[in-house]
Amino acid sequence: MSKPAHCPSCRKPVLPRAKNPLFPFCSARCRAVDLGKWLGEEYRVGGGSADEQEDELPSAAGESDSESGA
Repeated sequence: MSKPAHCPSCRKPVLPRAKNPLFPFCSARCRAVDLGKWLGEEYRVGGGSADEQEDELPSAAGESDSESGA
């Protein structure tokens, strides 16, 4: 038997996914509160260091700028 799930916003017990279209939330309000926190940047996804740029590709191992002849 699995442990009952709890709403990530208010920590109330929630019904299983099959019975609750808002799972893992208990209500539309808690779902909206969570979305607001993401949009307000209260939540963040962990990632690489601040020095890395999203659009930059990492250089291949063993390559250096001096080998390019520049």
